[in-house]
Amino acid sequence: MTGSLAEADWEAHRAAVFGAAYRILGTVAEAEDVTQEVWLSASAADLSGVRDLRAWLVTVAARTSYNVLKSARVRRESYVGPWLPEPLLTGPDAAAEVLIDESVGTAMLVVMERLSPAERVALVLHDVFGLPFARIAEVLNSTPVAVRKLASRARARVASSRTAGERPRASRAETERVLRAFKAAAGAGDIAGLVALLDSEAVYVADGGGKATAARRPLRGAERIALLLVRQVELRRPEAVRIIEVNGAPALATYDGGELVWLDTVEVAGGRITVFRRLVNPDKLAHLAHPGHI
Repeated sequence: MTGSLAEADWEAHRAAVFGAAYRILGTVAEAEDVTQEVWLSASAADLSGVRDLRAWLVTVAARTSYNVLKSARVRRESYVGPWLPEPLLTGPDAAAEVLIDESVGTAMLVVMERLSPAERVALVLHDVFGLPFARIAEVLNSTPVAVRKLASRARARVASSRTAGERPRASRAETERVLRAFKAAAGAGDIAGLVALLDSEAVYVADGGGKATAARRPLRGAERIALLLVRQVELRRPEAVRIIEVNGAPALATYDGGELVWLDTVEVAGGRITVFRRLVNPDKLAHLAHPGHI
């Protein structure tokens, strides 16, 4: 290619750059910062010797994200309560483009947060973007053999997070159907209806980050979760609950006073919610636009 980066070439690969950064970091704000840094670096670089621009840009994004992630580990280890990824608005009206697949889903990002920074980079670059281990080794200042082991270990840890008897995950349509039923039951204070929509061993996880009231430990059991959710609705009396799409899947967005106060994402199997995640940290919700009625 030519020595300088053409704007058209950048726009063609910007989504991949952002997608790599977001998968590695799990936050929209940091991924946007990394994307801007990559743009500045690429604009100032001599690219005449670059044969695969997409791979080059993704590699720069991964190297920058790796450094950010390493510096953020101490901050995340001191995080108050459970940590959930910053939601990415997707769908036809998405504010940011990203390649949507399972690797950008909320459930996967939660699991990836348990990986070391190096494991996370190796897994994303190899399994999602198809980069060779030799190139990934340059990012991690390692060897191809060591990086192969990192990716294999990360893959195994992701697989082990799913129980051997896990039921197949629900389709998008089934998840949306369950969310609509959940929305109706929660709004009506129908505890029995909520219990019927929750798996008996369902898990509730809330992320307040110490900036909003939220359970600091996961809660298990359909009845306990249903009681908590109804109590939260009664206390808050939100003005609107809407279904939006985040991280490639339907989610429930709850508004009060025109502001998003919490976002619910779920995992559904066998027609019931097995994992219910409620994000209430205002810092992680601030970037989401106010969607139209559904």
